[in-house]
Amino acid sequence: MSNQTTVTEFLLLGFSDVLELQILHFVVFLVLYLLSLVGNLLIFIAIALDHHLHTPMYFFLMNLPILDLGSVSVTIPKSMVNSLMNTRWISYSGCVAQVFIFAFFASADYAILTVMAYDQYVTICQALYYETVMNRRACVQMAASAWISVILYSAVHTGNMFAISFFGGNMVDQFFCEIPLLLKLGRSGSDLSELGFLIFSLFLWLSSFVFIIVSYVQIFITVVRISSEQGRHKAFSTCLPHLIVVSLLLFTSTFAYLKPISSPPSVVNLLVAILYSVLPPMMNPIIYSMRNKELKGALSKLIGWRLLIKNE
Repeated sequence: MSNQTTVTEFLLLGFSDVLELQILHFVVFLVLYLLSLVGNLLIFIAIALDHHLHTPMYFFLMNLPILDLGSVSVTIPKSMVNSLMNTRWISYSGCVAQVFIFAFFASADYAILTVMAYDQYVTICQALYYETVMNRRACVQMAASAWISVILYSAVHTGNMFAISFFGGNMVDQFFCEIPLLLKLGRSGSDLSELGFLIFSLFLWLSSFVFIIVSYVQIFITVVRISSEQGRHKAFSTCLPHLIVVSLLLFTSTFAYLKPISSPPSVVNLLVAILYSVLPPMMNPIIYSMRNKELKGALSKLIGWRLLIKNE
C-alpha cells in the first residue's frame, strides 16, 4: 500500500515579498479582525447584561457572536502572523485543525440561523403558543442539538477531507486551508468519499434554506394581514436583519464553493474568500443592531456605562 500522504505541511497564499505590502496586509487584516472582535463582543455582552433581552430570540442571537468570533479567529490571525514572519507555511495538523474548527463554526452559525427562523415563525404565526413551544428547556435543547450535531458533522467532514492523498502538491492558493483547494490537491479518485459528503452537505444546506424560506413566506403572509401599521413595522424590523444575515452567509459561501477554481492564484479567489469568511462576522453585529431598538438601547447603556466608569 502506498503512503497515504506525503505532505507534512502546506504553503498558504503569499501576498507579496515586498515588506511594505506585507505590513499593509497585516494592518488591513488587523482592522478587519478588530472590527469583528469589538462588534461581536459588544453584542454578546449587551445581551448578557440586559435582563430585558433574556428571551428566546436573543438567547439564540447571543450564540451568533460566539460563532462569528470563532470562525474569524481561525483564519485571520494565522495569515497575519505569516505576513509578519515572512513565511507561508502551516503544519499538517494545523491545517486539519483549521478545517475542522472553521467547518464547525460556519455550520453551527447556519444551524442557529435556521433555529432562529423557526423562533420567528412561532413568534408571529403561532403567537398564542409561543411561551409553550419556545420555553427555556426547548431553547436550550435546540441550541445544544445544533452544536452537538455540527461537531459530529465537522468531524466526519474533516476526517473525509484528510483521508485523501495529497499528491497534487502542498501549495494552497488561499490565506487559509480552504476545502475546495485542498480537494484540488488530492489524487484523482481518492476524494470520492469527500465529494459524496460535500453533496450530502449541499443537500443539508438546501434543506435548511428551504425551511427558512417556507418559514418566512408564512411569516410575511401573516404580517401583511396585521391591521396595525406599527405592528407590521415591528414584525418586519425583527425579521429583516435575520433574513439579510442568512442571505449574506448562504450566497457568499455558495458562490465560493461552486465557482470554478482557477489554476494560478487570482485576486478574485482572494476577494471571494474574504467575502464569505470575514465579511459576515464583521457585518452581522451592524445588521442586527441597525433596526433593533431594544438591542440599540442595550448597546447604548453598555457603552454609556463604560464611559461613565472611565470618567470616574
